[in-house]
Amino acid sequence: MPLIHISLRAGKPEAYRQAIFDGLYRAMRETLNVPEDDQFMTISEHDAANFRYSASCYGVSRSEDVVYIQITVFNTRTTEQKKALFRRTAELLGKNPGIRPENVFVNVLESAKENWSVGHGLAQFA
Repeated sequence: MPLIHISLRAGKPEAYRQAIFDGLYRAMRETLNVPEDDQFMTISEHDAANFRYSASCYGVSRSEDVVYIQITVFNTRTTEQKKALFRRTAELLGKNPGIRPENVFVNVLESAKENWSVGHGLAQFA
């Protein structure tokens, strides 16, 4: 039950943004065993004045095309699954829409199952 927020610089075409959605969904299906049709994602676009990044922090050379991806998931994933997710996400987004691996910035937030309600005011996973 991932919930994904993606932030990037404004101005990319719709096909580029849709490719990010598709690549992330595929990476999660392959590495985190996310169920079919479990897609809850948003993209926020920011103008240059409202988007900041470090071009060389932690030994990674980024450009203004950096994409921030924050994924909130149940706290049931292993470290190996998360590492596989990071690799596969960078690989797939590199192929389509052509994002350099250095510009794929991913953060996974873990949450207990009882902290989720996916509709009807119910705690479906508690």
